[in-house]
Amino acid sequence: MIQFKKAERKKAKLRLALAGPAGSGKTYGALMIAFGLGGRAAMIDTENHSGELYSHLGDYDVAIIDPPFVPEKYTEAIREAERLGYDTIIIDSLTHAWAGQGGLLDIHGHIADKSGNSWTAWRQVTPRHFELVEAILQSKCHIIATMRTKMDYMQTEENGKKMIKKVGMNPIQRDGMEYEFTVFMDIDMNHLAQATKDRTSIFDGQVFKITPEVSKKLLVWLEAGAQTEPQIPAQSQKERSAEISPPAQSGPQKGFTGEEQNLSGEINWDEIPFTKEPASPKEDSQRPPNGQGYATQAQIKKIYATAKEIGLGEDDLKDLCKDETGKESSRDITKAEASKFIDTLLGMVKNRAFVPPPPVGGGNGNGNRRRLF
Repeated sequence: MIQFKKAERKKAKLRLALAGPAGSGKTYGALMIAFGLGGRAAMIDTENHSGELYSHLGDYDVAIIDPPFVPEKYTEAIREAERLGYDTIIIDSLTHAWAGQGGLLDIHGHIADKSGNSWTAWRQVTPRHFELVEAILQSKCHIIATMRTKMDYMQTEENGKKMIKKVGMNPIQRDGMEYEFTVFMDIDMNHLAQATKDRTSIFDGQVFKITPEVSKKLLVWLEAGAQTEPQIPAQSQKERSAEISPPAQSGPQKGFTGEEQNLSGEINWDEIPFTKEPASPKEDSQRPPNGQGYATQAQIKKIYATAKEIGLGEDDLKDLCKDETGKESSRDITKAEASKFIDTLLGMVKNRAFVPPPPVGGGNGNGNRRRLF
């Protein structure tokens, strides 16, 4: 039954987006606001460790996300930061989840290439985007997300002289993403910010540089509402989709890299902790000749577990591994090769369309487990 009640603003957590061209100061501005909000800050860094370049500004922890930039990595990072008790989460940058290597546009293209239908491919991509949006909106932490903007050049006139300026246009993210945030700020190459969307009305018509004072104004607004009541987390988009209809039967989708998966398919944050220093490399004795690390035990277990789910026998798995990596033994494949192989197997789980090849070299091909790997 629908019921109406008196409107009352509750205390809230910040949902802020900072968009601008390269060099405009998005990361710096995000840190300034995080420091002003107080408490512990964690940064999810997809910008090749650039987030650690600002460690002299104050204390914060960082988790590095490497390609492929699947949205599930962002979601798991947000949840892990919540579990560890951080007060503010900086996502630097949210653009990679959309247009980065292995991001949603890549995933869409991969599915469309397999199915031959670009339009229906979005049916599989959109729920994954919404899953990330929900993780941001439902987080119990303050969220500050940076986004790159499309670059353009325009001619202006200052003091009678014509000048060419680099300007940022629309943010590189899915259309309408700006509506998900309480405040959306554009930053120009002079490091000046302007709120293009502001539900707080604090920054209407203002042009300013981002300092910790900006976050203090936001904090007053955020704390002005009534105390919120604890709520049971909302059901995720993925869970709702699963209840409405069975999974779409289409081509393989990109997943996590194998090194970051445990047997349940979730990111293992014991291997990617929030830390102020990059993770230490493995011993040289554990590295293959090309300098990459060999496949981890978790990756090998994942390969076997997924193959078992599909119904692949040892011989079929061996042949498929050779086709995908050029190597017959899992002991010889690298982490990157194992990651791609896992993606292939997960794709087979999705479409259930794999037909095992005929036995090769005397193999029985009947699925009996023999120690070939």
